[in-house]
Amino acid sequence: MLPDLSVISHGAAAVVFAILALLVGTRYLRRDIDRALFLAALVTTLWASALVTQSIWGEPAFFIRYLLELLRDTAWILLLFAMLRDTFRLGRLSGQVKKFLGIATITVLITLLALGSLEFIFGLALVDGKTKLIGQIALSLLGLSLVEQIWRNAPAFGRSSMKYLCIGTATIFLFDFFMYADALLFGTIADSFWNARGFVNAALVPLFAINVVNTRKQPIDFQLSRSAVFHVGTLVLAGAYLLLLSISGYYIRILGGNWGEALQVLLSAVALVFLATLLLSRRIRAKLMVLISQNFFDYKYDYREEWLKMTKELSDLSDEPPLPLRAIRILTGLVESNAGAIWLKSEQGSFTLKESANLATPKYMIIDEDSDLVRFFSEKEWIINLDEYRADPVSYNLLEIPDAISSTPDAWLLIPLYLGNELYGIAMIGQPYARVDLNWENFDLIKVVARQTCNLLAQADAQHRLSRAMQFEAVSKASAFMVHDLKTVIAQLSLLVNNAQKHRNNPAFVDDMIKTTDHAVSKMTNLVEHIRKPSAGADDDSKALDLTRLVTSLLKHYDRQQPLPRLEGDPPEIMIKADPEQLRSVLGHLIQNAQDATPPDGEVALSLKIAKGNVVLFIQDTGCGMTEDFISSRLFKPFESTKGLTGMGIGAYQAREYIQKLGGTVDATSEPGVGSCFSVRIPLVGDSFASPTEREARTPSENGAKRSISDAEDPKEIAN
Repeated sequence: MLPDLSVISHGAAAVVFAILALLVGTRYLRRDIDRALFLAALVTTLWASALVTQSIWGEPAFFIRYLLELLRDTAWILLLFAMLRDTFRLGRLSGQVKKFLGIATITVLITLLALGSLEFIFGLALVDGKTKLIGQIALSLLGLSLVEQIWRNAPAFGRSSMKYLCIGTATIFLFDFFMYADALLFGTIADSFWNARGFVNAALVPLFAINVVNTRKQPIDFQLSRSAVFHVGTLVLAGAYLLLLSISGYYIRILGGNWGEALQVLLSAVALVFLATLLLSRRIRAKLMVLISQNFFDYKYDYREEWLKMTKELSDLSDEPPLPLRAIRILTGLVESNAGAIWLKSEQGSFTLKESANLATPKYMIIDEDSDLVRFFSEKEWIINLDEYRADPVSYNLLEIPDAISSTPDAWLLIPLYLGNELYGIAMIGQPYARVDLNWENFDLIKVVARQTCNLLAQADAQHRLSRAMQFEAVSKASAFMVHDLKTVIAQLSLLVNNAQKHRNNPAFVDDMIKTTDHAVSKMTNLVEHIRKPSAGADDDSKALDLTRLVTSLLKHYDRQQPLPRLEGDPPEIMIKADPEQLRSVLGHLIQNAQDATPPDGEVALSLKIAKGNVVLFIQDTGCGMTEDFISSRLFKPFESTKGLTGMGIGAYQAREYIQKLGGTVDATSEPGVGSCFSVRIPLVGDSFASPTEREARTPSENGAKRSISDAEDPKEIAN
């Protein structure tokens, strides 16, 4: 036959408290609180064991069990006094409260122990059973009062070291209070209370063990987040509401007669709609969250959750919603609001409205840089509560609020946004859903979040300004390329004007002048079209041409400057596909650069090599050379020139860009004082060499076409 529930319940209590006493007694006896806990666990083990033996064998007698009951209560109260002494050291309790609690507790304990001892030893029953119950209730209330005073007066940083002891001890005395109050009301102790008492005491042992471990090792901290408490509280309230609805519906159905079922359905439908409305109401949820934060947590905010929410909002790189609007949402969410606006400093110095949310803002929304508010924020990092300001402007030194804010309805808080130590913006928050009592914690969190969001707003603004600067830079670069192309045209036309008086009667000069002018007009027309329609430049004017012939013509073109460029060997016809004008321009630039970098007694040599479907043009000189650093970081960079004010610094860049467009490459090797070598690789097209038949089929005009003034880029050539 299984023993009754009381034996199992108190037996479990005896076992777990014995383990707790063993744990504390063998390892943790350095503090008064630990020693008091060891004594309480040991006495509770004896008390629970006595109840088990009484249920099985009928021993010990009632008075022994009663005295053990009093000793158990005394042991737990001694633990509370040990905890209270730490609070005494901090001077948190007044002398009257200390004296009252001490005298009252000692008086009740001594009285009950004395009466019990007299009755047990001498058989003097001076009080009846109800009086003993009242004494037990008084002990329970005193224990609860001690716990309340300990928790209320303990510093916030010290509560973590005693909260589990307070919860466990308060639960013991609270359960005893209800059990003895019920017994006083009905004249006997209920079996339900008595059988569950051991289990309740046993279930509290983990709390005591955790507290002991926390004081020696890394704390084992069990905490519920505000969101968890909010959702659990919501579910509990919803469950209680539905339970009440069920009970109401039951009685309405019974008392409603023929209309009972219909009224029950009507009540259920209306009540469910009302419940859904409450659960979806942001105002109700905000009030419930404020209530939970004020009454169940030491801090108003779950800082981990707030930081994660802010990071998630600000890490979104998209522009939907805009960053200023997200900053408003973050700041307003800290104080249970959804309305706000933000002003940021403009390039002119004034503060202009960047974004607003759920606010009826007035037309004039600029805050002058010399306003009282800006000067106030420049001196003090204060958050202005406009409700307090309206009630007592003197507290803010009679600060004048700008019309852009004072004329905005529902304005509540003004928050300065600092970039370093400089005022960068001003944020305004509208009235919250629920009444929020602001304190240092609110203000500190708002300031930290405001600085973080301000940094990102400043970065976004700087990025926007940089983008605009890059656009202007792109326009400037395009202008530089235009100037570079126009220099040749201007040189050609200038040379014509200078030689017109001397050669105007020469028919050959007139023909060349007409061709040169036509070429200049065509080139400028193409340039204008490219400016008007940049995409038009993508049209490919490439055609098959003989690279050997092109290089030969370039050598004749640049033979007016020392040193004379020369082509090594006798290369065959090499066919490539390119725009003749552009290729002539980029190769001519490389030859010109080689001549400019080489003294007159030096050498500039060109050679053509064919390998693996490509032709490579080598341009070698014995000039001043270049360093490796210049080649790697500056040679092909636009607007980087070694010619001072005489060069644009875009020739090498244009050469590489165009050759890469053809599918080739431009590389350079050089050594200062020795010379440089540029290698231009271009893919071949068709057969590498033309057949003899094709060569003979070419017309004499093609083989010996005379170079016109339009092909020249050097003014000296036209002059001669």
